[in-house]
Amino acid sequence: MSFNSAQELFKAFSKLKVLVIGDVMVDSYVWGKVSRISPEAPVPVVLAEKKEKRLGGAANVALNVQAMGATPIPCSIVGDDLDGEFFLNRLNERKIPSKGVITSTERVTTVKERVLQGSHQMIRVDTESDKEMSKIEHKSLLAHIKNLLPESDVVIFEDYDKGVINEKLIAETIAEANRLGIPTVVDPKKRNFMDYKGATLFKPNLKELREGLKVDCDPTDMKSIEAAAKTLQEVLDAKMVMVTLSEHGVFIKDNGSSHLIPAHVRHISDVSGAGDTVISVVACGLAAGLDAKRTASLANLAGGLVCEHVGVVPIDKAELSKEVEEENLLQ
Repeated sequence: MSFNSAQELFKAFSKLKVLVIGDVMVDSYVWGKVSRISPEAPVPVVLAEKKEKRLGGAANVALNVQAMGATPIPCSIVGDDLDGEFFLNRLNERKIPSKGVITSTERVTTVKERVLQGSHQMIRVDTESDKEMSKIEHKSLLAHIKNLLPESDVVIFEDYDKGVINEKLIAETIAEANRLGIPTVVDPKKRNFMDYKGATLFKPNLKELREGLKVDCDPTDMKSIEAAAKTLQEVLDAKMVMVTLSEHGVFIKDNGSSHLIPAHVRHISDVSGAGDTVISVVACGLAAGLDAKRTASLANLAGGLVCEHVGVVPIDKAELSKEVEEENLLQ
């Protein structure tokens, strides 16, 4: 499908419902100043000046989907704790449906707390469980997914290796989505890397591609990237493979052609959350009918834009729309 303007494209996005399956978390930030070293240990003392909590992980993907005008439906598990309560309250505040999120007494809510001085991250403290779901959790989450699939236009798997996604859940979800004609896009991690058979689009970064296939790909040698992408496409029976290459841009391979989209020159402040933005844009682009090259180009623009901000933040639709027009991306 072709679009004549960014406005027309985002109007198409506004009609989409996006099922986001994966590990949700809370991103916590403490900003402060350092003026002395602790007398208790040789570590800096941070005088906290500002604290903030944000939706993170697969929930940041949901925020990016929402920022582009589509309706995200997160499917995940949080703990029966204060952070889980915060998470659900924040979803409701953002008017993001929580009907796919399960509260469990068997695990804690994942929290990543970062302590920063200005834009410099000094330490990160993680609270999490990466154990596999229990049989009850698995059965309940899968039931939610199958109930919500018929109303969805595209499915995102956002895997952070925290135990919410497993081989059986992947197989049953992709099989049902394919039966319903719903595209599935994957942002993988190491644990389940080779389990996403039959997905529409598989999007590893360069590190994940190397580790997943146990090959040494050189981002300056596109033949090595294309060969690895072709292998991955064949092994997973995926329609498309897209590899994010950091400062080298993105590479996408579909059944007919391959494209390298060069990165744009940016003032990079923080790469955190860029992958969340990329997979969100890819999902909306494919669901709206964009071809592989334009989808990759749009995602490349969006991923670069969020790197100009400190912390994990969703894409700014106005910024993205402006660059889409300036780059004549839709032409």
